[in-house]
Amino acid sequence: MNILYLSFYFEPDLCAGSFRNSPLAKELSKQAGNNSVIEVVTSQPNRYNTFKVKAEARETIGNMTIHRIQLPEHKSGMLDQVHSFKTYFSQALEITKNRKYDLVFASSSRLFTAYLGCVIARKQRIPLYLDIRDIFVDTMEDVLKNRWLKTAVMPFLKLVERRTFGYAHHINLISEGFKPYFAKYSQAGFSYFTNGIDDIFLSNKVAREDEEPETIKQDTPKRPFTITYAGNIGEGQGLHKIVPQAAKRLGDKYQFRVVGDGGAKVLLEDELQQLQVTNVEILPPVSRERLLEIYNESDFLFLHLNNYEAFKKVLPSKIFELATFDKPIIAGVGGYANQFLRENVSNVILFDPCDVDAMVTQLEGYDYVNEERGEFMERFSRKNINKKMAESILRLVK
Repeated sequence: MNILYLSFYFEPDLCAGSFRNSPLAKELSKQAGNNSVIEVVTSQPNRYNTFKVKAEARETIGNMTIHRIQLPEHKSGMLDQVHSFKTYFSQALEITKNRKYDLVFASSSRLFTAYLGCVIARKQRIPLYLDIRDIFVDTMEDVLKNRWLKTAVMPFLKLVERRTFGYAHHINLISEGFKPYFAKYSQAGFSYFTNGIDDIFLSNKVAREDEEPETIKQDTPKRPFTITYAGNIGEGQGLHKIVPQAAKRLGDKYQFRVVGDGGAKVLLEDELQQLQVTNVEILPPVSRERLLEIYNESDFLFLHLNNYEAFKKVLPSKIFELATFDKPIIAGVGGYANQFLRENVSNVILFDPCDVDAMVTQLEGYDYVNEERGEFMERFSRKNINKKMAESILRLVK
């Protein structure tokens, strides 16, 4: 059995796509067995221009071979990303052109990795399993502001989407909020394997329990409170619409720490400068080991999405990361993510995206408490989710 595994991001890159696909590919190779070949086609680490790490261009781990394509330098702008993906697309076709597969698996947030999988699967007339982490067309409807550009681009994107999903034999959606959008692709089977919690975060919980056996601590930390956001600083996160304004209102009783990089970082910096905010620190991306330390040192953990209609359907992977800590979570999200947090995660300050007043009012009225979320961690272990998802993938070829 030969399976082609397509993911634009893979370890040692630092992003949700990498964290999802690296352990899933390993679990798939384990379940497929020694008589099978799992061929991963991905890119060299490129998520953040400020985080440089080189990986082997071709690496073999048991029955899994990883091809990492070198992309041109970019700074996360839209045109840069288009250019980078064109390179990935063409090089992936070159790598796979003389190989025969039994199944194509593609994990995609920006549609075109899924489309690449469709092109290869159609050519070889084999099943296509798609793992969809975002609805790209929906997002672009919100993100594209230029009317002429939108008129030119959207019909093309919708055509690519119909062709891609219309061929898929199975579609996994990481958010059940996506379900109504994909109902029209009735030829495919569906599953809803969410993002999950990696062992590195579960291990951190065990280490924390060894140090502090109490499950709930009522002690209020010394001020200023530290509020930490870590991840992409893009238009989708909309940090420039919430962090400077909230930090200005909250004053020196709170210190914001933003760890990461992205295309909207300059917007955040400009807004901080314009409002003359002094209680926000921006740090470059860090390793996951260092991130654990930063989270453990924090008082609050912060999550935010921009107020776009498309984001009412998504379920951010960051939720699963933050909920492993005993820290209160501050979350500005709408739609399905808001519902998921209300139903599954305790000790959350929850408000609508970009609603500065609601965030500040709730935070100032909050009685500080640390609380472990053991039931959530057991239910959403990435290892358990990956086992079930790998079984689902293999059923398509067995």
